[in-house]
Amino acid sequence: MSSIEIVHGEHPVVCPKAAMLDFDGTLSVIRAGWHPILIGLFLKYLRDTPQGKLRSETELEEVAKSHIELQIGQQPIYQFYSLVQVIREFGGIPSEPEDYLREYYQFLFEIVRRRHDQIRNGVDPQEFVVPGTYGLLAMLQRRGLKLYLVSGTEEELVREDVRLLRLSDYFDGGIYGGQKTPSSFSKALLVDRILRENQLTGAELLGFGDGHTETCEVKKVGGFAIGVASNETARSGIDLWKRDQLLRAGADWIIPDYNDLATIESKLFELP
Repeated sequence: MSSIEIVHGEHPVVCPKAAMLDFDGTLSVIRAGWHPILIGLFLKYLRDTPQGKLRSETELEEVAKSHIELQIGQQPIYQFYSLVQVIREFGGIPSEPEDYLREYYQFLFEIVRRRHDQIRNGVDPQEFVVPGTYGLLAMLQRRGLKLYLVSGTEEELVREDVRLLRLSDYFDGGIYGGQKTPSSFSKALLVDRILRENQLTGAELLGFGDGHTETCEVKKVGGFAIGVASNETARSGIDLWKRDQLLRAGADWIIPDYNDLATIESKLFELP
């Protein structure tokens, strides 16, 4: 039985010529655990606000999740613009978004450093990717697609992850990530660049992502969006929270990983 959940279309309407692939959660699990860290930080600061002291932990967690999910796939600083906003709405006096971002990175980078060290000390990089990643990229490359990697994480950090995971050679279109000036980079800008550089129609663009932002941007131009509802901790099965976000964003398919590669390839390239 196929692991592909067909939502909108069993096949792309035309043969894809380029693919934009999100990084964290879509290919890499090096940063697995970022979501609970982020929720924890939101809760920490919301509890101390006047309105936060009157609300239950469950209510605060729902508020945190609702703000976080709107920014998933964008640069992390946008999460903390949202935190500043909700702290004010709750009657609190926030710090600067950059202060919260630094605190978040202190927790996250400790996890990432340990995983980098494990790879440098001989752990197989396959332990830190979504199952089937190398096979997927090799197949797309063999099929002649130009591949672009995109991430909301700062570009220099993404490039180091990509190097350690031995993924660099697959992305002939380039590797793109967050910039010091947030407004100078977005997934929407990259989608536009891919289409212009390659003189493609939107329908010729294939997208892989585990988040709302990249899925929406691919669908806006008429591309075919594959939602990767990967369980980053178990590295098996569907993450139901991700699935819900991907369905809302308009994903054409939902898959847990790339283990069913033969079916993915046949449906993408053997068009009716």
